Amino acid sequence: MITVKKLNLSFLKATFVLFGSISILSSCSESKSKEKESNKALALPVYTVTRDNAVTIKDYLGTIEGKVNVDVRPQVEGLLQEIYVDEGAFVQKGQKLFKIDPAFYQEDLNNSVASQQVARAKLKNAQLEVDRLKPLVDNEVISEVRLSSAQADYQVAKATLDQANAEVRSAQLSKDFTVVTAPVSGYIGRIPKRVGNLVSKGDKEPLTYLSDVQEVYVYFAMNESDFLYFSKAQAKKDSIEGRKYDKQKKLTFPDVTLVLADGEDYKFKGTVDAVNGQVDRMTGAISLRASFANSDNILRSGSTGTLKISEVKDQVIQIPQVATSELQDKTFVFVVDKNNTAQRRNIKVAGKSKANYIVSEGLQEGDRVLLSGFDKLTDGSPVIPIEQNK
Repeated sequence: MITVKKLNLSFLKATFVLFGSISILSSCSESKSKEKESNKALALPVYTVTRDNAVTIKDYLGTIEGKVNVDVRPQVEGLLQEIYVDEGAFVQKGQKLFKIDPAFYQEDLNNSVASQQVARAKLKNAQLEVDRLKPLVDNEVISEVRLSSAQADYQVAKATLDQANAEVRSAQLSKDFTVVTAPVSGYIGRIPKRVGNLVSKGDKEPLTYLSDVQEVYVYFAMNESDFLYFSKAQAKKDSIEGRKYDKQKKLTFPDVTLVLADGEDYKFKGTVDAVNGQVDRMTGAISLRASFANSDNILRSGSTGTLKISEVKDQVIQIPQVATSELQDKTFVFVVDKNNTAQRRNIKVAGKSKANYIVSEGLQEGDRVLLSGFDKLTDGSPVIPIEQNK
């Protein structure tokens, strides 16, 4: 029995040793396999860096205003008697908008007309007196002094009639001003006053606003750097075409795209047609104005939108945006060196051009950057580069 137990123990020890050896050999094999896999080169697409012209789009926040915006204010004081239009209505130039109680101005006109009639009668009497005295003076019946006095009275009566005529015209204008008409064609804005309110030309608020929006202006501000770009581009173009500098000539810009508040592009292109003569010292920006047609009446005064203006950058380095990765505030790419190993490099992005980044620092013409597989790479990882077209 003792011999059998000893044999069994010897057998178990041998079995444990055998399994231990197999386990060690297996782990070594797996380690070597993993090491081989880690050293295995990955086949990844690369992009060869070149220089080319790039079109960038700059965004500017703009405020929309009608080409003609008018504060409609009363020219006379009185109670608002009639409102002929409603808010938001389109009116034609000369159309009646409001009526102020004309009673006071009608009485003033009546008084002026009466004074005019009195002055006219006095002038007639003065003329009759001159006509009566003139033959008497000619026949030396009376002295010339009386005729001269009568002629002076005639001039006074004539001046009085002229004054009365002016007062009649003034009273008539005041009465006419009780009917407020549209100075231009356009859309009626908010009407804060109601029938029965007292209105005057000294009120803080106008009776309403009137906007002609068949064509609209979009006002926006551009930083000094961007403005210098367009100024230099214009100067370069004039030089190439052989034109001399003309201070009267307006600076030309590319056509402008307006993005509406709902994110859609407005169907009409705009033109920058006015530039402020000075740069704002507080903001370092210069104000500009772009004009847009508005035949469909989609744009209204007071609205906002984003203006997009394209710039052309000459011979700059561009890479696809998919070739980059970001960490905090830095941008990185993997560059494949001459030994076909990947090296991570920090770059500086200077703008966007469609699906590309414009790179100002970190890359040179001829560098090869990887387009994918970043999660599988570390510095020094071998790769098999697959060249990609632009």
